[in-house]
Amino acid sequence: MYQFACTPSQLTLALIAAFCTAAPAWADALAPDDSIPEIVVKSRKSAVPVNSPATVESITAKEIAERINAVTSAEALNYLPSTHVRERYIGDRNGILVMRVNSSIASAQTTVYADNLLLSNFLNNSYSTAPRWGMVAPEEIERIEVMYGPFSPLYPGNSAGGVVQMSTHMPDQFEAHVKADLFGQRFKLYGTDQHFGGQHQSVSLGNKSGAWSFWLTADHLDNHSQPQTFGAATKAALKDTPKDTPAWTNVYGASRDIDTSGNPRIIGSAIGADHTIQDNGKFKLAYQVSPTLRATYTLGLWQNSSSSEVASYLRDAAGAPVYNTGGKGAGAYVKFAGDANYYTLAGVSPGSGESMHVMHGVALKSDTRGAWDWEVVASVYAQNKELSRSAANTGGLYDSGNAGVRPGGTLTVGDGTGWQNLDLRGEWRPAADGGRQHRLSFGYHADRYVLKSVTSAIAGDWIDGPATAGASSNSYGKTATQAVYLQDVVQLQPALKLLFGGRLEHWRAYDGSNFNLANVAKYRQLNYAERSSTDFSPKASLSYRGDSDWAWRASLAHAVRYPTVAEIFQVISLPDNVKQNDPNLKAEKLNSAELMAERSFDAGMARASLFWEDKRDALISQTDTTVTPTISSIQNVDKVRTYGLEMVADLRDIWLRGLDLGGSATYTKSTIVEDRRNPALAGTDQPRIPDWRLTLSATYRASERLSYSLSYRYSGRQHNTLFDPKNNRYNDVNPNVYGAVSHYSVLDAKLLYKLNRQWTASLGVNNVGAFKYYVNPNPYPQRTFFTSVKFDY
Repeated sequence: MYQFACTPSQLTLALIAAFCTAAPAWADALAPDDSIPEIVVKSRKSAVPVNSPATVESITAKEIAERINAVTSAEALNYLPSTHVRERYIGDRNGILVMRVNSSIASAQTTVYADNLLLSNFLNNSYSTAPRWGMVAPEEIERIEVMYGPFSPLYPGNSAGGVVQMSTHMPDQFEAHVKADLFGQRFKLYGTDQHFGGQHQSVSLGNKSGAWSFWLTADHLDNHSQPQTFGAATKAALKDTPKDTPAWTNVYGASRDIDTSGNPRIIGSAIGADHTIQDNGKFKLAYQVSPTLRATYTLGLWQNSSSSEVASYLRDAAGAPVYNTGGKGAGAYVKFAGDANYYTLAGVSPGSGESMHVMHGVALKSDTRGAWDWEVVASVYAQNKELSRSAANTGGLYDSGNAGVRPGGTLTVGDGTGWQNLDLRGEWRPAADGGRQHRLSFGYHADRYVLKSVTSAIAGDWIDGPATAGASSNSYGKTATQAVYLQDVVQLQPALKLLFGGRLEHWRAYDGSNFNLANVAKYRQLNYAERSSTDFSPKASLSYRGDSDWAWRASLAHAVRYPTVAEIFQVISLPDNVKQNDPNLKAEKLNSAELMAERSFDAGMARASLFWEDKRDALISQTDTTVTPTISSIQNVDKVRTYGLEMVADLRDIWLRGLDLGGSATYTKSTIVEDRRNPALAGTDQPRIPDWRLTLSATYRASERLSYSLSYRYSGRQHNTLFDPKNNRYNDVNPNVYGAVSHYSVLDAKLLYKLNRQWTASLGVNNVGAFKYYVNPNPYPQRTFFTSVKFDY
């Protein structure tokens, strides 16, 4: 199959840099005489909005509709500079937000809000705790703003990568909207050549009557994903070779390739094709208490039912499928046709899950625009139901000893896990003093995170059988934070603004425990002592915007990212009685800086930002080589340094009216500088931070009704895992195959047509060239087609 493999070379990157740098000169010349007035462009696209201590980029509902084939709210962020959501398929519950300095397995280093209600899941810092994107239907979004880095005292140290603020819609009069999407891909990899697709519907309506207004949304998604992993066969060591004939001989149907480490590989099965059915309901009610005071209540419901399907490529001599090798002796091995070696097969087991999550939010906000304003925001996010089932690995999909009877398995219950947040915010704008205008922001924050996870065995049918009495393992724990902050924005001169302040936080972890039935009695039940920490994080930025078209800003910040409840109270295993989790993990402490230069002009803007982060006690999963036996776990790495350059340009009505061009180029280098627990890692790369990231987009509005859009995204080289000192190399020497974190080069397209005042239709394609790319170990979708119809009343 043809692949769109336009991998940027150094020349291409140089051209992108030149584009961002030289855009002002040629854009002014090419813009039509009656282009959009400069002040309008600045207010919409400026990187220096009022009172922002750092770079802010945004995208509106109109731009999302024209440019992006967005079925979920997460997909709306993928073309913002230095931003990527690891959504492996539409409806992925593990869609981690990746920004300048965090990786695709570091979910607790970016912060996502919707109408100031926290969507980020800070229960863990992992690939499995993504923001709760499902609580926001894409049709709700009015605007998304992204602030890069931890430069604002208003946000915790989890904003190290950045902060996302989603603003959703509230009506001024009666309105109703209905949208339907169909999408599908032809996925080809190894023995899989199959169509996967789904559908999405959204209905919303709202009204305003006097002081009351409401908004009601119902959103339904049903999608079949491509396989997420593939089972590899493992060659048996000579000492393990059975003397008897193996259970399966002359097995055929396997695919052979080279793995990420450069070794031959045999693939025998497709695993984890997820069928997800998600429903989201949102009710927002607002009451205008007075002309300057508004109260809002939000209720969000999200439920998911999923099943993880498996398929074997392998057939025995009689043509029957071969799924797993189990047991001992000859029954644990297979022989492939034409191959004299013995192999074991990776476990192939299906799974299923059920979720019901509830979010409540209450806000009371004043908007006098006078000397004083204040706001109260409280929210609760509860996992009322969180069940995950998986089948045991047996000789087939069904228990080989009882034909047609499903095997047992495991059940993990996370009911009761969740978090609560409270924010009290105030703003004071005193009269100018000696020509200096102040704007003082201050506030109090409190949060609590609760972890409850119990895993039990299922002796009977894994799909609906009850759990056996007594847990096989569990994890419990809580963390809580209280913080106060203060920020002053001082207009030193008409063109010069100073922002400074700080955040004082008190964090504690308590009620932590682990149980693991497999451990020896001494380590079976572990209860952890309460611990706490108090830290201060100062922030400052100085910005200049004079009468010219140039703006400048320098920003500095210190931030503290506390360990999540799961990082310190996770399920443990203790081979050789060595404790492998660490309830005494230190907080990450980082110093960040940004230097920004921006040029505005009639046709748009261009910006360059230098960013830098020095992180102490970084929380990274690694092996402690200074102890015997070695311990592999989440550990504090002494020092990690990350720096980079981000260049952005945004041009409106360029060459001809209705044509908008935009793009970004980001170079990042992230290095482990010091690591006393694994000294050989000093000077090596932090995994999963790509060297280059690019976005390019072109939107042409041919008329008031018709628009076309082409968008391109690229991510460059990044390592899957830490450097391997034993072999003196990075193990992903073959980085663009299944199992790696590969580069990607993807072109998307969309056509939007407004049939009349109420009806709109669109056609789109993501990954036009069916580029095959991966995020360890999962494959991303290949060429995917979209069609949508929307009715607005």
